Amino acid sequence: MGLFLGGRGGFQASGPPDTVIEMGTFVHGVEGDIFCQSINPKVPYFNAPIFLENKTPVGKVDEIMGPLNNVYFSVKPQEGIKADSFKAGDKFFIATDKLLPKEKFLPKVKVVGPKPPKVTKPGGRGGGRGGARGGTRGGRGAPRGRGGFTPRGRGGARGGGGFTPRGGRGGGFGGRGRG
Repeated sequence: MGLFLGGRGGFQASGPPDTVIEMGTFVHGVEGDIFCQSINPKVPYFNAPIFLENKTPVGKVDEIMGPLNNVYFSVKPQEGIKADSFKAGDKFFIATDKLLPKEKFLPKVKVVGPKPPKVTKPGGRGGGRGGARGGTRGGRGAPRGRGGFTPRGRGGARGGGGFTPRGGRGGGFGGRGRG
């Protein structure tokens, strides 16, 4: 008998949320969906559950439309709910944890002024293990010279390139190379 621990999370039908707040008002039905205008300063998550004021589930947010200052959204009603059973102005509600602030969709404001100095640390990818030792610093492999899995340094214009057991970077002890 095995225990199944972990794994992927799934949909948790945990019932209605503790608190719901107004999300939008009914505008009209569209091909079986409920079309609403948002009256909330925040934007709903996709697939966020939508409720009536008494926390009766209505459906899930399907699409979000319009500019940020005039958001509309559609709700895919769950089984047994008909879009044409609502009238204009009917209010729909959402759980407070299913909302995003509008700032999330606006470009970040750039701070004007002096930039803080960048801290440089030794090391980094491929560097900081002894330095170039006389050769050029090189990069990953060279346009000429050896390639593949060689025991000859790791890059630079003096042979090398590929994956090596020595680490380090640059030409250095790469032999004379070809050129």
